[in-house]
Amino acid sequence: MGWRRGFGHAKDLAVRIILPLLFVLAGLPLARADLVEQPLPWQMGMQPAASPVREHIDALHNELLVIITLITIFVMGLLLYVIVKFDAKKHPVPSKTTHAPIIEVLWTVLPVLILVIIAVPSFKLMYYMDHAQHADMTLKVTGHQWYWSYEYPDKDLGFGFDSNVLSDEDAAKQGRPRLLATDNPVVVPVGAVIRILVTGTDVFHSWFMPAMGVQEYAVIGRVNESWMEVTNPGTYFGQCNQICGINHPFMPIEIRAVSKDDFAKWAADAKKKFALNDDSRLRLAADAAR
Repeated sequence: MGWRRGFGHAKDLAVRIILPLLFVLAGLPLARADLVEQPLPWQMGMQPAASPVREHIDALHNELLVIITLITIFVMGLLLYVIVKFDAKKHPVPSKTTHAPIIEVLWTVLPVLILVIIAVPSFKLMYYMDHAQHADMTLKVTGHQWYWSYEYPDKDLGFGFDSNVLSDEDAAKQGRPRLLATDNPVVVPVGAVIRILVTGTDVFHSWFMPAMGVQEYAVIGRVNESWMEVTNPGTYFGQCNQICGINHPFMPIEIRAVSKDDFAKWAADAKKKFALNDDSRLRLAADAAR
């Protein structure tokens, strides 16, 4: 029978292609909790969450994965049912039915209900990610071609600095990841709610930190807001993920999350090292005005 021949072809395909592919994938490294700070070559799965926002994103992702899996199984079951029940040999004279009101209502109402079920948690997550309700500190991010500038504008801090990618030679000497490590990483305290303000001075950039669940566009003349609360100490990496020119791949983001006591010590030294003098303030104001 036709459906048996089709099933045989599918079985051969699974044996020759799909099964070997599964064996190959089984040998690839998974995203592991002991390497949360950077992606791994051939990594499967997303980087582990390091903030409440990212945890909520992962939870929604897992819910959607269940929904789409159930939909896929249901559609596959319908296809198999139609293949078997309406085989050409069983029905040499095809049906001329043109309308099935109950089925037509179902295939309209059910997708709408599924979309509503998806929309409710999606909108809740969007509002949750939007901005910090009660921020402990503020970090201002400015995108340039092709580096990032950071400011800590709170009264008890009041300093800023530029952050550039480390050269391959310096990264190798320091044993740090190529194209991810920076000369001046961002330092933040663990457990603090941090308001993030993102803007730009030239073309579109995008400040993207996968482990934090933060992605905000850096647009000239506009300040976009997001927030994060790092839950685990460590070093985390991100990148600009908006194609912004020839050196787009060389705009990494490095965040070091430390205890609040260590952050206070770093901030005291940083205020001396990166103090914004009058010339620096004028330069930042001119960049923002361009």
